[in-house]
Amino acid sequence: MFGRPTNQRILVVDDDLDTLGLVRMVFKRAGYDVSTATCWDEVADRVNLARQTGQMFDLIILDIMMPERSGFDVLDSLRVVLEKVPPVIILSAKYTIDDMVKASDMGVAKYLVKPTTPEKLLDAVQMVLSQVR
Repeated sequence: MFGRPTNQRILVVDDDLDTLGLVRMVFKRAGYDVSTATCWDEVADRVNLARQTGQMFDLIILDIMMPERSGFDVLDSLRVVLEKVPPVIILSAKYTIDDMVKASDMGVAKYLVKPTTPEKLLDAVQMVLSQVR
């Protein structure tokens, strides 16, 4: 499972730098191309660069609780700037029925609760990406 090259690109959005570092390490070890962002401005920059280079993201992982815009707001904004939004996995410590229903209504592919294990995170990513193929 670890270290196999995939060429698949993942954008991880979370305001917690420790979480970003750990998630980035897990995905890099598994062979994914990983970009990170801590806020909407960084997300917009990463998406614009991906568009310019023709290397759009295959998956986006979003935290819900962020200071300027929630993960839900980021997802709404992505829908405005992209023709087709890649599949989204929510990775959040916020775990309410309302949030899970909202995520489902917004078309989120998977909802994971922090803390999680690298194995569960990788399994979720592989499951969601395999459904896209």
